[in-house]
Amino acid sequence: MTRVAIVTGGSRGIGRAVVDKLTADGYSVVPVYATNQPEDLEHAIQADVADEADVARVFDYAESSFGGVDVVVHAAGRMKLAPVAELSLEDLDALHRTNIRGTFVVAQQAARRLRPGGALLTFSTSVLGLALPTYAAYAASKGAVEAMTLILARELRGRDVTVNAVAPGPTATALFLDGKDEETIDRMAKQPPLERLGTPEDIAAVVAFLASPQGHWVNGQVVRANGGIV
Repeated sequence: MTRVAIVTGGSRGIGRAVVDKLTADGYSVVPVYATNQPEDLEHAIQADVADEADVARVFDYAESSFGGVDVVVHAAGRMKLAPVAELSLEDLDALHRTNIRGTFVVAQQAARRLRPGGALLTFSTSVLGLALPTYAAYAASKGAVEAMTLILARELRGRDVTVNAVAPGPTATALFLDGKDEETIDRMAKQPPLERLGTPEDIAAVVAFLASPQGHWVNGQVVRANGGIV
């Protein structure tokens, strides 16, 4: 039976790399996008991940089109960098609406609908362990994602469904590179012992393993895919 995956944030960056990887692995994939409509992807659906009706509609579409859902990869996210003293509360609310409420809404539908043998993958960040200035709001939202992920893994006892978070380090996506000068990018690229930025494909390979039957014994974990950053 062909496995079916929903991938939020599937139009660009890590989410798009996950869509491409799972498609290549033989999955039927429903990519979800917010504003950047991917003209080259079949079954793509526009949805606000923080809106419960939108997210339910995505799951309804996957079930009606393919018979069920086996994997949910929640890669949609928002990042706004500023010192605590300077970040606007409007930006804080928007960031947390997408990253915290959005994760909760998607996880809620996944918990209700994933078939046995299924997997939910959320996204955190390795910034949580680095305590970098200007990342307070973003890191706080991802701390909430990790807490939800680990608790949900335990709540789904007996369901044969895994729940894990992937926490990338510096990865060469538009979201990461936006607003950074070359000096900053070079410095961050040298942080891991492998001395380079990660690629979206690096992260997609980790996601694909965790989503697969071969990765099913990994459960309730945060996998820090960051090239060795402590």
